[in-house]
Amino acid sequence: MAELVRIYPDNPSERALGKVLEVLRSGGVVVYPTDTVYSFGCDLFQPKAIERIARIKGIKPEKADFSMVFDDLSHLSRYTKHVETPTYKILKRCLPGPYTFILEASGQVPKLFGANRKTIGIRIPDHSVPRAIVALLEHPIIASSVHDEDEILEYTTDPELIAEKYDKLVDLVIDSGPGDLFASTVVDLSSGSPEIVRVGKGDPEQV
Repeated sequence: MAELVRIYPDNPSERALGKVLEVLRSGGVVVYPTDTVYSFGCDLFQPKAIERIARIKGIKPEKADFSMVFDDLSHLSRYTKHVETPTYKILKRCLPGPYTFILEASGQVPKLFGANRKTIGIRIPDHSVPRAIVALLEHPIIASSVHDEDEILEYTTDPELIAEKYDKLVDLVIDSGPGDLFASTVVDLSSGSPEIVRVGKGDPEQV
């Protein structure tokens, strides 16, 4: 059964964050808040957990379009190819924020995902909880939005309902209050010039 853990963004509890880290390090799957919608997540270096998220989403792991959540830009070079100065300026201007940026993947990424991936989506949410988790874990976590089956609402915003729905599929759900109704704005920077793939919460004009 999924444990529901309350972590307040204003002052994330170290004890509660410790519980989350324990689950991630042991190969578990969690649901966590971002500055947009709630997201499924796991430790980047736990392939079986990545497979579990793919199964929850009903997709093959090698076809999964998962992103990575960072706490800042300092570890970006490990997972992406050389980022040119104009691209870096865009990242610096928009992050932390409600954007997913698609960049060229380094050679490390295909090994992690078991697929021949040439690009990777990166996120640095403007939310203290996921950034604190990543900082303590010392490497990125996987991000994949929690969708709703409702015909009108695309995303589930209530963490208690998420915990109820995915009770036997995930190990822990973080409750940081209601999530947003809008996902991140997705921007492809892999070719050098910005291309808006999806308009979400982030203002495309900022890019």
